[in-house]
Amino acid sequence: MAGTDKKDLAGEVREFLSTRRARITPEQAGLPVYGGNRRVAGLRREEVALLSGMSVDYYVRLERGNLSGASDSVLEALAHALQLNEAERTHLYDLARASTPSGRRPTVTSSRVRPTIVRLLDSMTGVPAFVRNARFDIVAANALGRALYAPLFDSPLFAQRGPVNSARFLFLDPASQDFWVDWDKGADDAVAFLRTETGRAPHDKALTDLIGELTTRSSEFAHRWARHDVKFHRSGVKNFHHPLVGDLALPYEAMDLPSDPGLRLNFYTPEPDSAEQEALNLLASWTSTGTVVPATND
Repeated sequence: MAGTDKKDLAGEVREFLSTRRARITPEQAGLPVYGGNRRVAGLRREEVALLSGMSVDYYVRLERGNLSGASDSVLEALAHALQLNEAERTHLYDLARASTPSGRRPTVTSSRVRPTIVRLLDSMTGVPAFVRNARFDIVAANALGRALYAPLFDSPLFAQRGPVNSARFLFLDPASQDFWVDWDKGADDAVAFLRTETGRAPHDKALTDLIGELTTRSSEFAHRWARHDVKFHRSGVKNFHHPLVGDLALPYEAMDLPSDPGLRLNFYTPEPDSAEQEALNLLASWTSTGTVVPATND
């Protein structure tokens, strides 16, 4: 690992651990509080060390960015002390793996969609569906998926440059605030998903370039990026305001494609006979069928 990469990774570790430490009060950690003049709102380093069952010097070394050689038992103790959720715990392990060259696993993010996946999308005529990679590039979409995401596909951002990227649209196209009803939540989630991916793929140059672009061009992104939040993207409900069919509250599922590293199938499944289903049926009637729309990749 190059010196610059080591420096960046150490900074990532330092900020992640310090921000997790800062959000936990002694009371939340079950520690007694003596006196009223604490200089930090969250836990002190020595308190995290106590809760983790390690020396203060060793914890300070970890928080300075040196996770190399940390055992699973150390990482588990640290995750417990900092009350990390599943995504945060996984991120800690990813950072530790990246810090240990002999233990790193290569991570390759694909942008190629196999014919079998294209046929699967093509067969999903009743639901909006698309495939994206970990950088939020939409690399394929069925006809209804493209119709639902028409504001992205029609955005001037991608007229001269592909691929269609939902993170760029979210932070760089003002139309995104009309399309996503819960824009703030969508922005929080997108940044947390990208932060999670940096732990899995710290040397993905395209990912690094995307984050650099969004950080310099969007204060909303930069503010959220500084939080070091991480999150998994699996299921939930997204609220849209579509320019043709109006407001939609659509349950979604996001599924990794095991044979295609970094690719994820996303689809929306409204309740039968719901207003959302009727709106999608109407949208489908205006849309050509049997078409998968691949993105134009760099």
